[in-house]
Amino acid sequence: MRELYDISNIAHAIQLAVAPVFLLTAIGAFLGVMANRLARVIDRARVLEGKLASAQPSESSAIRAHLQILSRRAKLINMAITFCTMTALLVCGVIAILFFGSFIRFDITIPVSLIFILAMILMVMGLLWFLREVFLATSSLRIGPN
Repeated sequence: MRELYDISNIAHAIQLAVAPVFLLTAIGAFLGVMANRLARVIDRARVLEGKLASAQPSESSAIRAHLQILSRRAKLINMAITFCTMTALLVCGVIAILFFGSFIRFDITIPVSLIFILAMILMVMGLLWFLREVFLATSSLRIGPN
């Protein structure tokens, strides 16, 4: 009978730990989008830096202004990636605590709740920084001849 209890205890622990794994999948998707945007910003900055060396003085100031915007965008995306990565780490901590809490007899409700709340705060902050970057990219968008 003891073995059955242990197996059901493990099954229950796995059930508890699986729900946050779906959140990790979403965070991974967000991180992929953000990393792609950062890569595009870096590629664009490298192209403009290459043009800056041979640019006329009249073009040089416009290129420098564009590079400053790209620099701000890269910093915003970097912060968004940092916050979302910290979220993923905290969610992994929640999963570990939920799993180990099934075997070690201590009350895990407060640590799990606090870590999960902190993870959600960091997730919101990461998404807000990402939104700021999107707004900056949109506001600096130039289509067609200037």
